[in-house]
Amino acid sequence: MIGRRGFLAGALASALLPGAAAAVSFNKVKAAGVMRVAVYRDFAPWSWRQDGRLVGIDVDFAEALAKAIGVRAELVDFMADEDVGDDLRNMIWRGPLIGGSAADLMMHVPYDRAFSLANDRAVFLAPYYREGFQMACGVDTDCEVAPPQLKGKRLVAELDSIPDFYLSGSFGGVLRSDVQHLTSGDAALTAVKEGKADAVLATRAQVEHALMGGNTKVKVRHGPLPALPSPGWDVGLAVKDDSRDLGDALERAVAGLQKDGTLAAIFAKYGVTPKPALSAG
Repeated sequence: MIGRRGFLAGALASALLPGAAAAVSFNKVKAAGVMRVAVYRDFAPWSWRQDGRLVGIDVDFAEALAKAIGVRAELVDFMADEDVGDDLRNMIWRGPLIGGSAADLMMHVPYDRAFSLANDRAVFLAPYYREGFQMACGVDTDCEVAPPQLKGKRLVAELDSIPDFYLSGSFGGVLRSDVQHLTSGDAALTAVKEGKADAVLATRAQVEHALMGGNTKVKVRHGPLPALPSPGWDVGLAVKDDSRDLGDALERAVAGLQKDGTLAAIFAKYGVTPKPALSAG
């Protein structure tokens, strides 16, 4: 998700807006027996609907976290806004302007010091994954060549994402006319798997999930991508700034799920390697 949003500054001024959500402390969550958890919509392999039911790494992880602190997870999926700062405002510290209420916990938030300083109405905690990008190609395409040599190939990427900007704008824009923009990284990978495209750039998790169990028609690039603007980023959780006691309980729960292998098993279920966050203590 980070690929199609910039980090938002100005959270302090936004915090003065009326209608900010009231704090939900750990004790209140325990008393209610329910933790409301926000997950992104249409975001495989992290959270998406399958036969009408929410599934994915973040869905299973949220349910495991709720169980670990002795409550039930109430999951709400939401469409991503223009940037993650907007998502935090809508789902954590203020609540949606139209319908719904703020969540107690938001999954899959960039864990970054500068970003956290710019969004001080949320508390960021428990980084649990290091994300990055990977290219995948059809078997008849040389995936290891310098990207400009892919000129004339059918390239696909999620619209308005870092992969889209990289393929369309790097190297003097030589590949721009070859890039088809699709609604998601998952859709882009499906195009390559079905032979409708020759190469895709997506997140590492999306590629691993798409190729889960093996695929003889698709291969991954092993060499680095020159001039890629993002070296990767850590992913963690977020709660409201005055729900720090809930955040403390969740940090302990995350540590427990990592230690007993639960989190690794959740990643494995969706074919994703549980790459540790660089900022994890």
